[in-house]
Amino acid sequence: MKSGRLLAFLIFLATVILIAMGTLWPSQTAIAMAASTPKFLRSFSSPQAAADDLLREIGRRDFPSAYSDLANKADFSEPDFVHDLTGSHGSLRTYAVLDSFDLKPLHASPTETLLRANIRWASVVGTFQDVRDLRVIKSGDRWKVVWPLVREARVPPQVIPVNYLRWDVIYRGPEDDWGAQDVEAPHVRIVAMHPVERNGTVSILGELLNEDVVPAFVSVKATLLGKDEAPITTEDSFDRICHVLLPKQVSPFRIDFRNAKLSQVGSVRMEPSSLLIPASADPVIEIQGQHLNAAPRSSLTGQVVNQSGQVVNVAHVLATFYGPGGQILWVSDQYLDRALSPQTPVAFSVSFPQELAGKITSYRVITSPYSSERFQ
Repeated sequence: MKSGRLLAFLIFLATVILIAMGTLWPSQTAIAMAASTPKFLRSFSSPQAAADDLLREIGRRDFPSAYSDLANKADFSEPDFVHDLTGSHGSLRTYAVLDSFDLKPLHASPTETLLRANIRWASVVGTFQDVRDLRVIKSGDRWKVVWPLVREARVPPQVIPVNYLRWDVIYRGPEDDWGAQDVEAPHVRIVAMHPVERNGTVSILGELLNEDVVPAFVSVKATLLGKDEAPITTEDSFDRICHVLLPKQVSPFRIDFRNAKLSQVGSVRMEPSSLLIPASADPVIEIQGQHLNAAPRSSLTGQVVNQSGQVVNVAHVLATFYGPGGQILWVSDQYLDRALSPQTPVAFSVSFPQELAGKITSYRVITSPYSSERFQ
């Protein structure tokens, strides 16, 4: 029991440390951007230069200067501008740093240019992209950017009734005389497994069931074995899995082995593991408006809605794609960069390989929410 509590604490501690490292020591790309363009050398002589300078100021987190250079700053306040860029409630966007960006011209005239900015942010769970179409207009002899502000919906005051299941775990204290008594780990079982090879990577796709009556913190380890049954390499489902499973819940998982060939694999050894943890069925996240987009977009889009009264700092969306006969074709995921406020829809988009577009017959989407309130 102590080991389960210790593991949960260590995971939380590691997350906090990684966030702090990402904030205090940003990527070398961002550092180079920050040092490459001193403020007194900024140029507004062309639309490209004006947009480039603005994004570099954002990369340096020099938000006052960036805001002062906007053509439409009268339409919103500086805090609104900062909120758009950094998010709120401890979301991924709050702790991310601008990693890189590129600008693509879409339309140009003597007085106005439209540029598509593909902005890549670095976070503790990898990079995420923010695509903005920037209007750059000429004002006198200078070019200025019209910033496309994204306003988050404000949640009105309301009362949300709470009625959900909750599991608490009582750990043995130093004065408790329980002898060697302990609680057995939850029973979990792999209910589907399918290996595939794509672009030089062998992926183990599958689903894991918590068949117990208590919640479990789960993980899956896989070992590729050669034709002679000798181990080739071992990986685990660190990221693409829902680690907290309530009773009877099923999570997909995907384990990637880079630079591996399926032709060299004789068999796969799977090792699921579980720990008993306290958990609750709240917050409830609803999936709405799911739509499968064929090539060239090859994605599943929709919205997630936080039905509870507490803020979800980070939401992890996992999608499982099935083919004929219910075979798993692919597992994909996305970490939402904005926090989920109560009763407020947030869009998601998870991609899948283009060659699977005509083979997918069904899909399933689940979310794994992370809230700081759980650690208080």
